[in-house]
Amino acid sequence: MTKNTFKITIVGGGPVGLFLGICLSKQGIDCAILEQRAEPVPDSRSLGIHPVSLELFRKTNIASKFLDAGIHIKKGLAHNGKRLLGSINFEQLERPYNFILACPQFETEKILREHFLALNPQGLITEALVTNIEENMDEAICYYQKDGKELSLSSTYVVGCDGKNSLVRQQSGIFYGGTKYPDTYIMGDFEDNTTIGDNAVVFLPKQGLIESFPLPNQMRRWVVKTDSLVEKPTAQLISEITLHRIDHDLKNLKNTMLSSFNVQYFEAECFFKNRVLLCGDAAHVVSPIGGQGMNLGWIGAWLLAKALSEINIYPEQETEFLLGFQNQQKNIVKKASRRAEWNMRIGRKQRFPIYRELFVRLLLNSPLNKVAAQKFAMKGLT
Repeated sequence: MTKNTFKITIVGGGPVGLFLGICLSKQGIDCAILEQRAEPVPDSRSLGIHPVSLELFRKTNIASKFLDAGIHIKKGLAHNGKRLLGSINFEQLERPYNFILACPQFETEKILREHFLALNPQGLITEALVTNIEENMDEAICYYQKDGKELSLSSTYVVGCDGKNSLVRQQSGIFYGGTKYPDTYIMGDFEDNTTIGDNAVVFLPKQGLIESFPLPNQMRRWVVKTDSLVEKPTAQLISEITLHRIDHDLKNLKNTMLSSFNVQYFEAECFFKNRVLLCGDAAHVVSPIGGQGMNLGWIGAWLLAKALSEINIYPEQETEFLLGFQNQQKNIVKKASRRAEWNMRIGRKQRFPIYRELFVRLLLNSPLNKVAAQKFAMKGLT
């Protein structure tokens, strides 16, 4: 008979849900993860892993696996499409993680799955479609479908790690408010035909930002600012824009991923209510420009696991510990969103780009360079 009672049920087995499961299992807290997909995502998706996350991975004994799987970005270049404006050297940051790691999400999920299953062999239930959540004073019951059967798990808490359209959050009645920015982008992964090496580059032509990041296996991610949302992006369109703005041709190169997105900022009114807790995109969404979103989810998972561990010891202080988690994470998200907004503003189309270039030159060729490196590396959030 399959066990159907756990201390914690996590809905969503993506990067945040898996890391939360690892943190809880490390602390001896009985948990299960319900994940709709059978396998990790097949494409690269989110790829930037910042030093703050690598520190958390070190504490959970998985940092080395990520370091082997990803590209160590030690320098970021700023370019106007014709000439270099300056650079940020992440090696000036505190060791040992004085770089940003580029690791495709399929590799990230694979590493996290393997580690969670090593700690909790029966804890991951895949191909599980969650349909309903019921709560009472002492427990939450998560109903799900698997293999044509209606099943359920009972637990003290249900944690929604099921994305920005979270069923867990909706069923709990927690308000999710925010705004959509006018900024839109297309992105794709292409065979690397540059001479940039393992450096990241932000191009700032007057027509709008282009970002380029190294990926494993001689690939590069290209992110392009657009005037409006492109419903069906193509490799040809990205190639045409990069050729026009920065005179770099991507035509006829191997292409493994295409996507388009608009930028949003949304946050749940509260991150816990009764027996329901929220983490990751279910709790907050910020601009992906700057690569903070997944990392914010991991920070939240770490803080939530810490709070749940404390509740295990001092159950009478449940509300106090959960409020502490919520307030700390909300402050971190607020700081991160301000940084993301700055990243977007600097990359928008400019009528007089000379002023932006002067600002970037001043920033990167002065003692402010180290401050910029710290901001881009998500230092100072916690």
